Amino acid sequence: MPFSKNVVSSPEDFDSDLFFQAAIALKVVPEPNHSGTGTHDHRKGQLILSLRGAVSCEVQNAIWLVPPQHAVWIPGGTPHSCRVTANASTCFLFVEPSAAVMPDGCCTLAITPLVRELILHLVEQDRSCLSEGKAARLVAVLLEQLSDASVKELHLPISDHPKIKHIADTLFATPGDRTTLREWATRLATSERTLARLVESKTGLSFGRWRQQLHLMIALSHLAEGVSVQRVAGILGYDSVNAFITMFKKALGKSPTQYFSSLR
Repeated sequence: MPFSKNVVSSPEDFDSDLFFQAAIALKVVPEPNHSGTGTHDHRKGQLILSLRGAVSCEVQNAIWLVPPQHAVWIPGGTPHSCRVTANASTCFLFVEPSAAVMPDGCCTLAITPLVRELILHLVEQDRSCLSEGKAARLVAVLLEQLSDASVKELHLPISDHPKIKHIADTLFATPGDRTTLREWATRLATSERTLARLVESKTGLSFGRWRQQLHLMIALSHLAEGVSVQRVAGILGYDSVNAFITMFKKALGKSPTQYFSSLR
């Protein structure tokens, strides 16, 4: 059984900044109807590992998605909020500043089986023993391996600009909305060219690419929760399942079924 103090129903029940070990692992087993956390930050860097289901983390100007066997890295001092799917199971790894060479900004990382098992092993350890002996050596190996994790482009650039925020809120609420850029421009009382430039300047993506990335984030979340490919294609407003699979494969190199089979 995991060390009981390292298993919580809500991350708000644990203050990582009270500890100074190089790394501390925590397993989160949410209670029913717990959907996530409000905006907060830590002195320590935080790695959120998805064991099952999916996690999305919102930081300034971006939403990061964490499908199974991936993790999102959040540097210390970065305000963020998190949401989880109903079937989610997660582990948190809090890393002391300068204890590991990690990215300066938020990113989604592919997690190897070794890193996953080392984190799960740390969950079972008494925190008071992590700074000495075998446990300390395992932490050092974990942090060295974690520094080499590959970064995945599983995020959606967002913006506080009222026009872009309105479009994003609408598309998250009704993902199947197929309003064109020209129609959005009319609705927002601007020109199509001006709106296109605004979206690209704030997100770094064209409107079409940005909406496709939003669809990909929503699709991954639903698929990780067990929703069928056919149902997800319908939610996103695709004319056919094949059209959705083509989009997914173009973005991630595999069909939805192949992608999630590889994660298992």
